[in-house]
Amino acid sequence: MRIAVTGSIATDHLMTFPGRFADQLLPDQLDHVSLSFLVDALDVRRGGVAANITFGLGALGLHPLLVGAVGPDFAAYEVWLKEHGVDTGGVHVSAERQTARFMCLTDQDGNQIASFYAGAMQEARDIDLPRLAFTADRPDLVVVCPDDPAAMVRHTAACRDHQVPFAADPSQQLARLDGDQARELVRGAAWLFTNEYESALLRERTGWDRDAILEQTGAWVTTLGAGGVRIERRGLPALTVPAVPDTAVADPTGAGDAFRAGFLAGLSRGLCLGAAARLGCVTASAALATVGPQGYRADLDDIHTTAHRAYGAEAAERITAALRRTGPPEPPA
Repeated sequence: MRIAVTGSIATDHLMTFPGRFADQLLPDQLDHVSLSFLVDALDVRRGGVAANITFGLGALGLHPLLVGAVGPDFAAYEVWLKEHGVDTGGVHVSAERQTARFMCLTDQDGNQIASFYAGAMQEARDIDLPRLAFTADRPDLVVVCPDDPAAMVRHTAACRDHQVPFAADPSQQLARLDGDQARELVRGAAWLFTNEYESALLRERTGWDRDAILEQTGAWVTTLGAGGVRIERRGLPALTVPAVPDTAVADPTGAGDAFRAGFLAGLSRGLCLGAAARLGCVTASAALATVGPQGYRADLDDIHTTAHRAYGAEAAERITAALRRTGPPEPPA
């Protein structure tokens, strides 16, 4: 199964301030703040939703196509992704803008001051997805992730026009989308991904209730954090799969992206919905236990051990047997 993932590609620049922001803010001077914080640490991580998902898919043995916009500073990041099985042939390199950056400063109380530079991501709206990907080696599924909003709408429309199955994963961009855009992203999606908060926000944005949304999509996958994942399909009982218990959390960033990678990899290898969701939860657990959204390894022995502990011997063997298959993966149901 060939999967293309469209969306953000970024780097996260995370800094730590050993004091408290509140101690530096003078109540009578807030109308003209001018502050500089000397930080103790700078952690630069590879990120971006589309890049995170393709990293996970590649680590699990697939060869996904990454589609997005970056700057000329992308070279080292591109090498990393290629080393982990990602096809970067769908990446547009801007001649004028740098790769998107998230810059965040955290104080000792956990308060944060952050900014996001969209940079080259603004040019994602100019990517011609059909010309780029809908060729002889056209994808079996396109995952439309958070990106420039115009790009998300354009890619979704292209999938419908060319009858290519797509998954809608609006997540962080829901706050930027209006009702018409949100409805366009959902309409006709084979898969819809949200977390629990985003599921409520999606209902508010679209003006549709749960049943109306399920009429527009094949399956609605909602991650529930420590509660696992819920999968809903029209006219069928909801399927809930628990999360891996007792996961030591080093960093929550990118856990949802890792779930999506594991879930889609499982479907592509012929696993049923429940088993694919268990693989997604196992992959999310690995991401939670490491720092950074691309810091985990998809080692089969580790996957088997975690799946056995969480879901039992039969489930663990089913998952790892599917991942060991060397033949062509099956398209998702």
